[in-house]
Amino acid sequence: MQKLTDPAQFAGRRVIVRSDLNVPMRDGAITDPGRIIASAPTLRSLAEAGAKVIVMAHLGRPKGAVDPQYSLAPVAPALAEAVGRPVAFAGDTVGPQARRMAAELGDGEILLLENLRFNPGETSKDEAVRREFAGQLAELAEAYVSDGFGVVHRKQASVYDIATLLPHYAGGLVAAEVEVCSRLLHDPARPYVVVLGGSKVSDKLGVIDSLLERADTLVIGGGMLFTFLAAQGYAVGASLLEADQLERVRGYLDKAQEVGVDLVLPTDIVMAESFAADAAHAAAGIDALESTPAGAKAMGLDIGPETAAHYAQLVAEAQTVFWNGPMGVFEFPAFAAGTSAVAKALSNANGGPETGRLTVVGGGDSAAAVRSLGYTEADFGHISTGGGASLEFLEGKTLPGLEVLD
Repeated sequence: MQKLTDPAQFAGRRVIVRSDLNVPMRDGAITDPGRIIASAPTLRSLAEAGAKVIVMAHLGRPKGAVDPQYSLAPVAPALAEAVGRPVAFAGDTVGPQARRMAAELGDGEILLLENLRFNPGETSKDEAVRREFAGQLAELAEAYVSDGFGVVHRKQASVYDIATLLPHYAGGLVAAEVEVCSRLLHDPARPYVVVLGGSKVSDKLGVIDSLLERADTLVIGGGMLFTFLAAQGYAVGASLLEADQLERVRGYLDKAQEVGVDLVLPTDIVMAESFAADAAHAAAGIDALESTPAGAKAMGLDIGPETAAHYAQLVAEAQTVFWNGPMGVFEFPAFAAGTSAVAKALSNANGGPETGRLTVVGGGDSAAAVRSLGYTEADFGHISTGGGASLEFLEGKTLPGLEVLD
C-alpha cells in the first residue's frame, strides 16, 4: 500500500482526498466533531505543502438524491477550524460549480464538495454507473488520497473506483488505522482482552468468530449480553433478546471453553421499568432479573456495579485491549456507569507506546461514548474512526478500499 509520505510532491497539483466527515448532527449542529478532527492532519499537510486540495465525503444516507438535511455545508466551517485555514464549499459534487471551483483553486487552498451520496453513482451496485461517477470525480484532480477509514469496507465510487483511475495513496489516517488493526489481528501483546458491547449479537457475529481464535479474554456487555444470559438459561425480563441467535451464542460459549478463551459475562445488571432517562431502576444479580424492585418485567439498561468493577480490573491487567460497543445506554446518565468504568480503566491502562501496551476504542458508538464522557484521543492509544471497517478488518475480511490501494 503506497502511503502519502511526501506531500511536497503535490505542490501546485490538484489532489482529491476521500475523507470521512460523516458526523452526527442535531438541528443542523455537529454534536461530535471527532471524525472532522481526525481528518484534519492529512488535509493540513497537503495544503501546507502547496497542494490544491479537493475534499470529498458523505453525510448520512440521502439515497442518491439531493436532501438539504444531509448537506455538508455545516461541516465546511468546522473543517476549516480543525485544519487551521479556510475551506471553500461547492454546492454540488461534479457539477458546474464544483468543476469551476476546483479549476480555480490556488496552491494551499482547500475545497469541500457537496455530499457524494446526493449522486446515485456513489453507492450504485452497477459497476458502470459507479465508474462513470468516479470518472467525473477523477477529472477534478491529478492524484487520489484515501483517508476515510470509516468507508474502506464499501465498494463505492469515491472509495474504490476512483483509485483505479488516478495515482493513489493511503493518507495518514488510513495508514495509522491499518497499522493498529493489523497489530490487533496478527501481533497483540498479551494478555489480550476484547470488550464487546452494543445492542445486538447479530452485529458482531463475524468478529466474535475471529476473536475467539485470537483473544485471551472476551468480555460481553451492552444489549447483546442478554442473549448470552438467555443462552445459559437465565430469565432476562423485558431486556433486548435475539431469540434467533441463541443457538449461535451457545456455540460461542462451547467454543470459548474448547479453545481456552475466558468468555466473561455480567454477574449483575441495572434493571429499569422502561426505556427512559428517568426510569426507576435497581441493580440485581443475573439470577433475579425478573423480580427486581423496578418491576417484574424490567429491562436491563446497563451492567451492574459489581460487573463494572470486574471488567475494569480485566482491562487494567491487559497489555492489549480492543473495545467496541458501550456497556449500556450511555446517552442516559443513570445508565452510563458501566461504560464510564470501562472508559476510565482503558484510559488508565494507556501507558504510551514505550510500554508496549495498546488500548483501542473501536469507533462508532464507543468513540461517541468516550467523547461524551469527556475523554479525548490523547487518553487512549487509538480511537478508531471506523466502527464497521474496524470490525470487518478484525474479522479478516478483504476491504475493497484497502485492496484497491495495494
